[in-house]
Amino acid sequence: MAAFLFDTSLIVWLQQFSPTLDLPFKFITSLGNEPFFFLFLPLVYWCIHRRIGAGLAILFLISASVNAIAKAAFGMPRPFMVDSSVLQLAAAGGNGFPSGHTQGAMVVWSYLAVRFQKIWLWWLAGALILLIPLSRLYLGVHFPADLAGGYVIGGLLVLCFYKTERPVAEMIGRYSPGIWILVHSAATVVAVFGVKDQGPYVISPVAALMGTSLGIFLEHRWIGFQINAGLARRSARYLAGVGGLLVFYIGLKTVFSGMEPAWLFRFVRYYLVGLWIAAGAPLVFNRFITQQKPIQ
Repeated sequence: MAAFLFDTSLIVWLQQFSPTLDLPFKFITSLGNEPFFFLFLPLVYWCIHRRIGAGLAILFLISASVNAIAKAAFGMPRPFMVDSSVLQLAAAGGNGFPSGHTQGAMVVWSYLAVRFQKIWLWWLAGALILLIPLSRLYLGVHFPADLAGGYVIGGLLVLCFYKTERPVAEMIGRYSPGIWILVHSAATVVAVFGVKDQGPYVISPVAALMGTSLGIFLEHRWIGFQINAGLARRSARYLAGVGGLLVFYIGLKTVFSGMEPAWLFRFVRYYLVGLWIAAGAPLVFNRFITQQKPIQ
């Protein structure tokens, strides 16, 4: 078992092509980094398909939360930590198993391919689901076993989410907004104190998940954001939304720097980022860009 978990032979073989392939693989791996998803998920939600974008955001954040919790629970090292012949060609924080890039690629691109049912998207999804994990091996930051764990967990999450997405939405719709917000607020309090000792890699996705889920509910119930606009307005919408996102993501990081308890301010920051993406930006779009009136 230990030989399987910590096998580095494939990694060493791949790295014989370094530095020739360093730049291409670093670019590929960037497609699974946090900044990419903070720009890509809003693009789908704001400019392509609101309902699919909402589902994608929730699924991705559930996956990221599960992955972070699993990494903390298993506490597995990375290849360069156990074998000096493995080069660390990219920065990597936290533990190794399961691979977050692999799991993220699996959930995001397979969900989009299933929901949109476009042949070109199936090909793109297949390529990224293979190449992003491969880049993690080449860069020396994951074992093959880490990738296997990411594939299995990601696949199970996509299957479960796809099967339960509509029933859960219908169940939430049967309750009054006040009751749902009360339940969500209680869940947020539990999440706050549940993750406070788990470190930033757990706090960030859980906080973003709570803020995004509340924002999607608020948008559906009271904002009524619609995507049907021309390319110029969609572009303006996206640029305005990203501008606000940067205010919360980077601006609050600067404002909260040095403030204690650091874990709580990190939670607030990522919660507000999720809330902005899901509800704040759509409200601004309705008022100032597409000039739609909120649902009464």
